Amino acid sequence: MLESYIRNRLKEKEILLMTHIVLGYPSFEDSFRIIEAMVNAGVDLMELQIPFSEPMADGAVILHANQKSLSKGSTVKKCLEFSGEVIKNFDIPFLFMSYYNILYKYGVEGFAEEMSNIGIKGAIVPDLPPEEGEDYINAMQKYNLSPIYIFSPTTPYERMKYLASYGKGLIYCVARKGVTGAETQFSNQLDDYLSQCRKATDLPLALGFGVKNKGDIDFLKGKADIAVIGSETIRLIDSDGVGVVGDFIKSLGIS
Repeated sequence: MLESYIRNRLKEKEILLMTHIVLGYPSFEDSFRIIEAMVNAGVDLMELQIPFSEPMADGAVILHANQKSLSKGSTVKKCLEFSGEVIKNFDIPFLFMSYYNILYKYGVEGFAEEMSNIGIKGAIVPDLPPEEGEDYINAMQKYNLSPIYIFSPTTPYERMKYLASYGKGLIYCVARKGVTGAETQFSNQLDDYLSQCRKATDLPLALGFGVKNKGDIDFLKGKADIAVIGSETIRLIDSDGVGVVGDFIKSLGIS
């Protein structure tokens, strides 16, 4: 169970690190090298994004990575096969992140069954609220997978509780309204928001959207259980190449 893993890791570490990559970017060979470097540097769990043509929650950096991956021939089938190989090689939990159109076209139950078969622990589908996701929720439950829901600073408290009632594994708290990759102010306002999130659920809290460095992660200690880094790693890969990933992750001081 994903939640049990997180809670056991939190007995050893003050805060965990979850990273995010776009499968097939810059290539599938590079994706494997990136995952290997991240795991060796101490990452606790990882989101594998299945690229989509219109990733509505993602900013320019991750959008570009999605588009490049698709232009090089990424398919859902190839992402599933690749993820299965990754899970055989690395002993941390992996989650899928993608958009509902991917699941719908594949077949929701078939997609959940395939996630279970290859060892994926859960999924983040940001454009599928519980009200429209009965088939998804039932399929995730059938295959003992974690549907992960999202809180934002504009989510009312009662809505948070409602979303959490369907969630498993963790809650993904976005640090601000908007898309990934923009600037986030790590301030008392974020403290208040995370306190509200904590009251709304007993699930572990992951905080993403704008986490960039060790200072940001240190700020989150005692407030969130998991720090999430996505766009910043991709920026570094774009500017300096895949080889910088391991040292960057180590610089965050989470191992």
